[in-house]
Amino acid sequence: MSGHKFLFSGLRWWISGRSRWMSKLHDGLREQRIASLHSCSPKVCIVGGGPAGFYTAQHLIKARQDVEVDIYERLPVPFGLVRFGVAPDHPEVKNVINTFTQTAKHTRCSFYGNVNVGKDVSVEELQRAYHAVVLVRTWKIKTKHRKSPLNKSLNVLFFWGGILWQSYGAEGNRSIGVPGEELTGVYSAKDFVGWYNGLPSCRELSPDLSCETAVILGQGNVALDVARVLLSPLDILKKTDITQPALEALTGSQVRRVLIVGRRGPMQVACTIKELREMVNLPDTRPEMVVSDFEGVTEALKDLPRPRKRLTELLLKTALETPGEKEQERRNKASRTWGFRFFRSPVEVLADPERSRTAGVRLAVNKLEGSGERARAVLTGEVEDVTCGLVISSIGYKSLPIDPSVPFDSSKAIVPNTMGRVQQASGLYCSGWLKTGPTGVIATTMNNSFDTARSLLEDMDSGTVDVSAAKSGSHIISSLLEERGVKPVTFSDWEKIDNVEMRRGEAIGKPREKLLTVEEMLRVARTVTEDKKQFLGKQSSCCQRGPR
Repeated sequence: MSGHKFLFSGLRWWISGRSRWMSKLHDGLREQRIASLHSCSPKVCIVGGGPAGFYTAQHLIKARQDVEVDIYERLPVPFGLVRFGVAPDHPEVKNVINTFTQTAKHTRCSFYGNVNVGKDVSVEELQRAYHAVVLVRTWKIKTKHRKSPLNKSLNVLFFWGGILWQSYGAEGNRSIGVPGEELTGVYSAKDFVGWYNGLPSCRELSPDLSCETAVILGQGNVALDVARVLLSPLDILKKTDITQPALEALTGSQVRRVLIVGRRGPMQVACTIKELREMVNLPDTRPEMVVSDFEGVTEALKDLPRPRKRLTELLLKTALETPGEKEQERRNKASRTWGFRFFRSPVEVLADPERSRTAGVRLAVNKLEGSGERARAVLTGEVEDVTCGLVISSIGYKSLPIDPSVPFDSSKAIVPNTMGRVQQASGLYCSGWLKTGPTGVIATTMNNSFDTARSLLEDMDSGTVDVSAAKSGSHIISSLLEERGVKPVTFSDWEKIDNVEMRRGEAIGKPREKLLTVEEMLRVARTVTEDKKQFLGKQSSCCQRGPR
């Protein structure tokens, strides 16, 4: 027994000593972190956890070995457009999340989700805490418990030594600007995409898919994404991360025909060849084009740049050439159709006799003046009506001004800038769609973000941005948020959400099943993992058995 007593006595001594050692280590790390926070190393705050935010953080961290970056995001989950904008059947595009994850886990980068800048913490407070605050693009969300008048205009923030970077991007939808667009059955592509991708603010959209024909206004990649989702066989969608409510709605969909309408011609279509090829090869569908829309196109091919030429050649082949025997057999068996309608502009959304919902759309017939990319659509005076029960507007997004003190070009919906430096506003930068307008793909956003980051780095090197004064960074912001009852979601908290979503998806044969509400995301993020429960339980048990 004496041996046992000696053993347990030694164990208690070891546990007690280990506990004291761990406590000293924790305090040492905390003091080191606080010292670091108050050091003269540049501290950057990025408000917005989408592609622009992560690409900017990535470039800053790689370019300067002393920069510390904190990313603040309004939603509890990161990755913005990659999570909520990329089509569910494009998983390869979402692989960029792996790169963003590496950035988020870098020792000089921290992620804080569930922080609403403009409501939970002000821009001025971020400016005092960081050497730089950078505004980048994020998603607008609606919650019952956290409303702010700034939500309509504020997307994302970066700040650096009195410098405010703005890239709060394309916050609003562009209005069609025609009578009847308020009718039931008319949706923006932004909201429709958000609905099937699980954006919390679009969860209750519930589009009526009981009609046979849908009309999409716009011919860019997003328009083709929407068309593809409406017409894809369910067996394809079931293997993606499309939300379950959207999948159930599409299971009962009666949409069998999708028309993709554009105001100009085949040589000005805005989609890329990849998206067009996907439409051409979409199972159980066949193309339905108007031959007269392609008059004179073949003759003009030789003068087109190579990318545009390849795209136009595929359009011509799809519209005019007689398919081979195998392809003809496939088309004959197809139960759904799609097609481009060129030289058309919406004039009015037509209502049913009760004027309660959409019954069709009236299109003006256009002709082109000029040629190539600069060709301009001009009305001919002719109109035609298309019967449909669903109209989806995919004519682009628009940026909104954040503050009267920030220069803003309302006609172009951008902040006037030179390489990200806001004109006539010293110390102010912009990035993302606010800088260029809503154009390009994720690779475009990457280059855009890198360019603005380089502008800032140049200004730091030249002394235009003063990084010599110590800043407290996230230390003071965390204290402010705690005082206001705001609990940020860390990247490790996001990984809990990620794991739950992947497990839910695995159970039904999907890569993931997304959580659809902010409340559910927060509940999962704040759960204690089993490993941590066991560790805390052992610690508690050891404390209870310790010396009295």
